[in-house]
Amino acid sequence: MTREQLQTLWLHRAVAGRLVRDPRAVLAAAAINLRRLRRMHPEGRAWEWLDRWDAVLEQGVEGVLEALTSSAEYAVELRVTSPFAGILSERERQTVLEAFAQSRHDHARPMRPETFEAVLRGV
Repeated sequence: MTREQLQTLWLHRAVAGRLVRDPRAVLAAAAINLRRLRRMHPEGRAWEWLDRWDAVLEQGVEGVLEALTSSAEYAVELRVTSPFAGILSERERQTVLEAFAQSRHDHARPMRPETFEAVLRGV
């Protein structure tokens, strides 16, 4: 997955945490957002993804959790048109993004000077 897709996955995993604490409220908000998205995009390719979200929401909590947390290709693509905007507060959203950035930093390894020089010679 790309960095952006991983970041989106982290945000949606945080939404999943909210979903398991208050399923009715989160699913209701997603349904409202989905209707709003349909009004904003009355035609076009977005409808295909909105239809898919409708189907996921009809599956209930288990289906939604799968779509929110899966790294499968269908879920990655589905999350691009997510109806879960506004579920996290701005503070929660920023906390998740900071944690994500820190996790990426933790995985970064310093490059040895000879490797860096070889890379520069190759450019």
